[in-house]
Amino acid sequence: MHTALRLGVRAAERVREINPTCHIAFYGLYAHLNAEYLLQHLADSVIAGEFESALVALVQDLEAGKAGHVEGVAQRARPAGPVLRRLPFVLPSRTGLPPLTQYAHIERDGRRDLSGYVEASRGCLHHCLHCPIPPVYGGRFFVVPKEIVREDIRRLVQAGATHITFGDPDFLNGPRHSLAVIRALHAEFPAVTFDFTAKVEHILERRALFPELGRLGCAFMVTAAESMSDTVLANLEKGHTRADIREALRIVRDAGIAFRPTWVAFTPWTTLADYFDMLDFVEAEGLIDHVDPVQYSIRLLVPPGSALVESRAMIPYLGRLTPEAFSYEWAHPDPRMDELHRTITAMLQRAAEEEEDPAVTFYEVRKLAEAAVGKAPTAMPAVPATRRARPPRLTEPWFC
Repeated sequence: MHTALRLGVRAAERVREINPTCHIAFYGLYAHLNAEYLLQHLADSVIAGEFESALVALVQDLEAGKAGHVEGVAQRARPAGPVLRRLPFVLPSRTGLPPLTQYAHIERDGRRDLSGYVEASRGCLHHCLHCPIPPVYGGRFFVVPKEIVREDIRRLVQAGATHITFGDPDFLNGPRHSLAVIRALHAEFPAVTFDFTAKVEHILERRALFPELGRLGCAFMVTAAESMSDTVLANLEKGHTRADIREALRIVRDAGIAFRPTWVAFTPWTTLADYFDMLDFVEAEGLIDHVDPVQYSIRLLVPPGSALVESRAMIPYLGRLTPEAFSYEWAHPDPRMDELHRTITAMLQRAAEEEEDPAVTFYEVRKLAEAAVGKAPTAMPAVPATRRARPPRLTEPWFC
């Protein structure tokens, strides 16, 4: 995602210093969206979509002493679109990678256990305007064969994983395939839990699946709620409403699954009242421990190639493209919102470094929002920090 690209650029710059003549290839969603800048300044090749075969072909071509002019590989003066054809999937190899202890863990019941990551599908059927997937996949998705996913999970469990996180952009794009994978997982490893990500829209459409998902070991699920404002949701073309979010919460809770919403807390259309509405929803529904605090600072990202660039709702606020930041600038019509974003971001960074209790952080966020509108700060209620039961989560927060 965007964070990965920024880290990748720093790593590639160091690689270039060490070995000026090496061939540097970037691959992934944001690599494609920022291909022009990357190819001008750092990259020799950029690959997007179903990248593996093109990446292997590039390496083979270079090893043969050729120029690396391979189908699906963009290079300077040689543009190429995303690779959007089904691959002959093979079992992922983790040989040479660090052990699972070096990756994100599942945190539950006051302890941290090993977690493994797999993908049962890639791409997405939907076209949410702010998402980096539609400009690359164009509404297509590809399933990974069940037996490959099953063997990948088997090896992760043998390596110590007691939880599997499915990295699919939306695990319920292909519900029959997903259920087949989960049923096989539970039949072989009934004590292993899992989590996944799915749209609010799919929670409502596939509500009948959730009791079984709960029984099969779903510990929690992530959904991009984004906002409690119907105006914001419409401008992002999310396909759901604030009422739908409440219904999705009920469906997931009734199945015994922890509901972990994510937010785009700051957009050009988000008012201070909207921001309070999000906080009120989180508090009233008992979701404070279900939301990673970083979510209260997420600001709408508009990368080059984003569908938002041509959105009528976005155009009035869109500033210049800052290529080195991999995004367009935009300013909120209410300066208080941009200032609130800056203060909350700084506070959350400090809170994360100190591993502050999320409940304490939540009420600090609320106090900053109240200060922005001149309200007296809300007193934080007594929170049994050491005794309260917290929902399961990954130790590395999900955000793009």
